[in-house]
Amino acid sequence: MFRRLFVCLALLATATVLAPERTQAASKDIQELQRDIAQLQDMIKQLQQAQDKNFAALTVLTQQALDAANRANTSVAVIQSSIQQSLRDQQEKVVTPVVGLSTRMDSLSNDLRQVGQSVNDLTNMVSQLKGQLGDINNAVKVLSTPPPPPPGGSTGPGGTAPAAGQMPQMSAGDLFSAADHDRQGGNFDTALEEFSDFLKYYGTADQAPLAQYYIAQIHYSRGDYQNAANEFDMVLEKYPENAKTKDAMYYKAMSLVKAGRRTDGKNEFVELITTYPHTDQAAQACNQLVSLGYHCPAPPARGVRKKKD
Repeated sequence: MFRRLFVCLALLATATVLAPERTQAASKDIQELQRDIAQLQDMIKQLQQAQDKNFAALTVLTQQALDAANRANTSVAVIQSSIQQSLRDQQEKVVTPVVGLSTRMDSLSNDLRQVGQSVNDLTNMVSQLKGQLGDINNAVKVLSTPPPPPPGGSTGPGGTAPAAGQMPQMSAGDLFSAADHDRQGGNFDTALEEFSDFLKYYGTADQAPLAQYYIAQIHYSRGDYQNAANEFDMVLEKYPENAKTKDAMYYKAMSLVKAGRRTDGKNEFVELITTYPHTDQAAQACNQLVSLGYHCPAPPARGVRKKKD
């Protein structure tokens, strides 16, 4: 735009110089126009100067902004580096000990498992040694104990005293202890034989009802319910009113039920309830009757077990 204005002014000045013959009025107008052009040129110069100053100021501001941005980037980088360093320091202070602790815990767990396994092995060895010592002890007693004389008036299950040559080489207490040890250790065949020998030679001893009861229990635990019922009945018939009478009645009834003789078992439960009311065995018998679909009889205030013919 300024370039075109200068061109017009130059043409006008040339025309003025080349035409001196124009009138005085035109010359005056030209002078005024030249003066206006000069003023316009001054204004243009001032505008140019102002524009240069503004551009310079803008350049300075832009440079300052760039410098500030660079400083901010540097500060951010420093802060980020500081944060990362702090995180690394925290990781070294926290994670590393935790990893070490986890490793130690794993090692301790393995040690504890090994110790537990060793304890189990030791327990099994002790159990085996205990059983072997018991067997050795019984064998020593058999070898070292002389044949005892028949206990005063003691007779076998048949009511006659066994001959002296048939008496065992173990006392009643030792023979019963050996049989009970084998029973608790799961040696049921040996226990049955030993309990039978005990009843054969010491049928009137204090432990005789318990020996007969254990024989019945071994048959019951093996699922031989018919023989179990017969053996429990032997407890009731041969040794009435002993410490195992109520238990023998209850398990005789249970054996009959499990053997398929529900009616006989029910009758035995009813007899237990009426004979020994207000006992734990009577309460269990009542529960069994209900589970079988029978009514539980009301127990009498007092009861005495009826003797069987």
